[in-house]
Amino acid sequence: MSDPTRDAIRLLQIGCGNMGGALLDAAISADILDQSVVIDPRATRDDLPPYIRLLPDIAQLPTRFRADILMLAVKPQMIADLAPVIASYRHQAVVVSIMAGVTMDRLAALFGADTPILRTMPNTPAAIRRGLSALMVNDYVTQSQRDLTAQLFGAAGATVWLKDETHFDAFTGLAGSGPAYLFHLVEAMEAAGLAAGLDAETAKICARETVTGAAALLAESPETPAMLRENVTSPNGTTSAGLAALMAKDHGLTRLLTDTVLAAAERSKALARGE
Repeated sequence: MSDPTRDAIRLLQIGCGNMGGALLDAAISADILDQSVVIDPRATRDDLPPYIRLLPDIAQLPTRFRADILMLAVKPQMIADLAPVIASYRHQAVVVSIMAGVTMDRLAALFGADTPILRTMPNTPAAIRRGLSALMVNDYVTQSQRDLTAQLFGAAGATVWLKDETHFDAFTGLAGSGPAYLFHLVEAMEAAGLAAGLDAETAKICARETVTGAAALLAESPETPAMLRENVTSPNGTTSAGLAALMAKDHGLTRLLTDTVLAAAERSKALARGE
């Protein structure tokens, strides 16, 4: 931890899969961690700095270790069995969950009614520090704990704070699952390029570079997506013809994506019900 103006974070992370690993890497890259411990019996990491210990079992955690943040990065169905074991190692740490569908009430029931809890849903671009995380805290989280967790997830990209926990379902359907929709759009564009007569390699390059270039323009431009779309669209031109099909009222992209996001949000609600 080289920046004396920031508080170093002592992290106890349970689970180090794809998302947990991406968040850990972002925190390491941002140089915001102090002595920290990761618990995962299946993880193999030879690239961790010396101030982070990787242990296969929480029982091996040094008794003197006190974390600021206890991050739960395991599958939702595992937490019921893990919580009784983990709880005794929490001490005063804020419990941070990245588990989809696990409500704050359920976490409070597992860890104690007065436990400071932050629920979050990050998305996969966190792996390249371009993620988006939704955050929400309960009444027991202090301002200092809120600041530390905001710093932790800010290392992985942008953050939004939610006031209503039911909004996690919508966030999950839109932003949590959203990268997969975009990846599928690129797949579909590649297939469309093939259908229009391009060879496979050219179609692949065209689809990927078009999407990443347009996304970069969107990120840097002060104009709205609608205005950027209109800037590309000449009356009676090729883009206009393509958009006429894409924006058809009965089967247009807006309706399709709305159905997609709502389906993912409904699945998020079902996970919360334990289904």
